[in-house]
Amino acid sequence: MNIEKFENIVKSSLKNRTNESKRVFHGRGNFYENFSFLTVDSINDILFAIFYEEDEKEQEVINTLLNIAKEFEYADFIVQKRYEKEDFTKSYLKALKDNYILYENSLAYSINFKNKNIGFFLDAKNAKEYLRTICKDKKVLNLFSYTCSFSVVAAFFGAKMVVNVDMAKNALNTGRQNHILNKIDTKNIKFLPYNILKSWSRIKKDSPYDIVIIDPPSFQKGSFDASRDYEKIVKKLEDLTQEKSIVIACLNDPFLDTQFLKSLFENHAKSFEFIRKIDNLDEFKTINEEKSLKILIFYRNQSIIA
Repeated sequence: MNIEKFENIVKSSLKNRTNESKRVFHGRGNFYENFSFLTVDSINDILFAIFYEEDEKEQEVINTLLNIAKEFEYADFIVQKRYEKEDFTKSYLKALKDNYILYENSLAYSINFKNKNIGFFLDAKNAKEYLRTICKDKKVLNLFSYTCSFSVVAAFFGAKMVVNVDMAKNALNTGRQNHILNKIDTKNIKFLPYNILKSWSRIKKDSPYDIVIIDPPSFQKGSFDASRDYEKIVKKLEDLTQEKSIVIACLNDPFLDTQFLKSLFENHAKSFEFIRKIDNLDEFKTINEEKSLKILIFYRNQSIIA
């Protein structure tokens, strides 16, 4: 694919744009030949590009996107070079700030472009839309909560209680701010800065949970490896839940497939049955969907093992 075709794809994706955040170009997963190094997002009034690897087309791509940002009247164009260790973020139209606001389904979230993980993942949108349909009056456990976007959705749409668990205190602080941004009373929201694999007794205190969300990193040095540690979480689910509980299990490891998750439940959480797989957003399409985010729904049916 050449620069001209790339430009046309981005412009087409930006037609009728709103403040709602959207992936406008997804080169990851080789869906677009020779552009696998790049993603482009529209975030409120910011056009945001991430370069995951060095590429000879980089400057031409930046120039093209800068012109698009001006044409579509964005307030800023921000580029992040993930392959750089320092000074990896640059703002092209304004001075870079510490905090910005991202909107998804009209809910607001605080993000920071100075961090390589800006504080939000757009590919989980369909999972959160599913959560909003089942969370009213439910008690929710949000494991690997990060900045608590699942919690914001659950609380906003009527969850009775949400327990967020993540070992990153700064992420949880941002999560608390995300609730405040949306005028959500945090009286029944908990933010627990724990290593999940070492804190089951504390996590169990508020059980049984009606909904459990598992959204771990694929690999986090010294704390979590999906291929090894996801099983440990699944083994605890029957102690944390009750009849009719629902688990939203996410897996973003490109080397582990849907069957990996299904097998974990079949072997270690036998009272749960697989209900459905949530489709990825169209704008996150890849050649091999098994290498993208997998989101599976499981339902606890005690009669399975009765």
